[in-house]
Amino acid sequence: MSHFDVFNGDADGICALHQLRLAQPLESTLVTGVKRDIALLERVTAQTGDSVTVLDVSLNRNREALLRLLQQGVRVEYFDHHFADAVAAHPGLNVHIDPAPTVCTSLIVDRHLQGQHRLWAIVGAFGDNLGKSAQPLIQALDLDAPQIAQLRALGEAMNYNAYGDSEADLLVPPAMLYASLRAYANPFDFYANSPNTAKLLEGRRADMERARAQQPAYVLPSGNVYVLPATSWARRVHGSFANELALHATERAHAVLSADARGDYVVSVRAPVARPSGAEHLCLQFPSGGGRAAAAGIDHLAQERLQEFIDAFKQAFGLGCDSK
Repeated sequence: MSHFDVFNGDADGICALHQLRLAQPLESTLVTGVKRDIALLERVTAQTGDSVTVLDVSLNRNREALLRLLQQGVRVEYFDHHFADAVAAHPGLNVHIDPAPTVCTSLIVDRHLQGQHRLWAIVGAFGDNLGKSAQPLIQALDLDAPQIAQLRALGEAMNYNAYGDSEADLLVPPAMLYASLRAYANPFDFYANSPNTAKLLEGRRADMERARAQQPAYVLPSGNVYVLPATSWARRVHGSFANELALHATERAHAVLSADARGDYVVSVRAPVARPSGAEHLCLQFPSGGGRAAAAGIDHLAQERLQEFIDAFKQAFGLGCDSK
């Protein structure tokens, strides 16, 4: 019998899996990819009697493949925080889904494991822009300011690393990054000793400097839309840049678009932190769109639909618009 671990390649997915496997060691086949590569269950070649753990990928986007695996006699355990329509009860399916805007998959796994590896849950929460939700965990562990800063930097850098059109855009492929974590039960040891730490932190710093030099393409009374160029750094940075914009202007909505080689766009949307709702409803209006109330995205927005997206953005957040 074989086991498959299927996980989003961002900080939340990696930290969720790392917590689980620290608590429940298991040799498995890894199935992952860039952050927006979420139709992952289609790639699972499990057979009758095999088992699959899924972390931080949308059940709605994987529903057909999930049902196929269950029909084949594969046991599936599913941890996720994205909105999902109801799925019929099945003896082979164990679901842990909480779409609340204050929750990420790492926090769901932390709850499931009753805090056995909570430091990694905090890293995952910081990576998913949920520092506020991490505060009760931080207080329970009595962490000092330098420790909190390290966990935040690590989570944000791991999350940044997952963005790109393909793994060729990334500094460290997600499966390799997870493999490098496996030797570390403590994220402070990973931060101090892994060569990947400097690679991620320096890469993110350089990319963020480029992003901060950009001006918004569309300026709205309560939100901005940025359109970044068709470069690897822009495809890596747009999610982290959107998070930074959201945290620095908590009353405003934000969208960051990066152009792919065809001139179409990948889109990251952040609802105002002060009113964290509406992002997923906006993105679900477009093919390949999805996410959660506070943060969502569109994997592929055709360039001819850009103005349609701007109009939908205005409607979603009740904003007027001026193009620069």
